[in-house]
Amino acid sequence: MATFLSSGIGVLLRTLGGKSCGLQTLSSSSSSGMITSNLCSVVRCFTQSSGSEKPPKRPLSAYIRYVQETQPVFKKQHPDLRFVDLTRHIAQSWKTLPESEKQGYEVAAEKARQAYKEELFQYKAQLSGAQIDAMYEAKRQRRAKLKKMRKKRELTVLGKPKRPRSAFNIFLAEHFQDATGSHVSVKLKSMYDDWSKLDASQKKPYVQLAEDDKIRYEHEMNSWEEHMIELGREDLIRFENRMKLKRARNPRKRKNYVSKASKAASSGSDSTSPLSSKADQVSRRHTVEE
Repeated sequence: MATFLSSGIGVLLRTLGGKSCGLQTLSSSSSSGMITSNLCSVVRCFTQSSGSEKPPKRPLSAYIRYVQETQPVFKKQHPDLRFVDLTRHIAQSWKTLPESEKQGYEVAAEKARQAYKEELFQYKAQLSGAQIDAMYEAKRQRRAKLKKMRKKRELTVLGKPKRPRSAFNIFLAEHFQDATGSHVSVKLKSMYDDWSKLDASQKKPYVQLAEDDKIRYEHEMNSWEEHMIELGREDLIRFENRMKLKRARNPRKRKNYVSKASKAASSGSDSTSPLSSKADQVSRRHTVEE
């Protein structure tokens, strides 16, 4: 059986041009392990020959080139320095570097940038319309993900309160260490099964803790949003509170809207008209609110 497989693989490799893929045919005395290894090599050869070339990598900036060159030197001079402090030290050194010395890194970065543009142009020229669309879609998704990460980091720095925990999350945090299973996913499934088996009376303490956490979250969010308004970051507060703030700042516009709705409701138009009915509802709602 091994002889038959080895001869078959040998024919396949010769057909593909095994030398170009860095492969050799198997002899009739090859073992099953060697056969498996060469089968994987055949698959890799197929993938490399059939797939399109990867896009060119973005060039390094002048500062990154300086970091790559000087980081080993700084690390040798300060072996006990943490990575964050080392990076800060290199950044300060770059700021104080004379323009004449910076110019060498900037010239190299500009040459690499021009070469990248040419390579990218040649790469895009060989792509189909669908591939170009897919490339731009992937780029859009990366930007959206980066934007989301930056916003999340900003909210963390500004001290936005954490969302309230659910009853199950509280139960999970309390009993996770005692859960059975060696993997996290197995433990989570075990905990969910245990939670499902609890009756209402057993879940009640966790439900009450979750309700208390909701109250905590609302109090902290109200204080945090007031602070954001003071800082001029109204874009970070919740939508409904942002609308309330907008209405409070424009009372005249709101009164004009109510008066127009009242006139439309009291006019001689057909009472069955949907516009008249809607205006009447709006007028009554705002009157009740006032």
